Amino acid sequence: MKKKSIIIFSVILLFIIVIAIVTGNYIASNYNELVEYKESVSIKYSDVSIYLERRADLIPNLVNTIKGYTQHEEEVLTKVSEARKNLLSADNIQDKSKANDELNTAIRALMIVVEKYPDIKASTQFINLQDELAGTENRIATARKDYNGAVKKYNTKIKKFPINIIANFLSFKEVEYFTVSDKKSEVPNIEF
Repeated sequence: MKKKSIIIFSVILLFIIVIAIVTGNYIASNYNELVEYKESVSIKYSDVSIYLERRADLIPNLVNTIKGYTQHEEEVLTKVSEARKNLLSADNIQDKSKANDELNTAIRALMIVVEKYPDIKASTQFINLQDELAGTENRIATARKDYNGAVKKYNTKIKKFPINIIANFLSFKEVEYFTVSDKKSEVPNIEF
């Protein structure tokens, strides 16, 4: 009888150990996948930030070029500079998204000013800056799309059952998308 009890106990213990190993491997595998997705989001966020900063770096040159041709447009130039400053000081995706909308609006207003001054449009420096800015705008759009794709993949993963239990237990939180407000979703038109 004692031998039979030992065998039953050993089988139950072996079963518990196997379940623990399988469960541990499942949790570890999903944890590693969540970490990989989270890192992908971070890298894509960094890409968006780099291109937003690149655009912000072009703005002073653009403003100075336009300032050289205009005399009574200080308010528009100031708004562009303030919007640039807000973008550079934003430290999370929500603030960057809002600051990006603000800068897009300011750039649109600046381009309206440019329409009044044909000499600006003929300037080689302005044309070069315009081309650089257009290329940067395209890179921003691509980086934003890539970031939002990585966010979607990550957010979907942490919401699926049973991984959502692991994600909640290990403090994986949902990440926000980089959004553009509906009425400002167009990229500023900088071609003439």
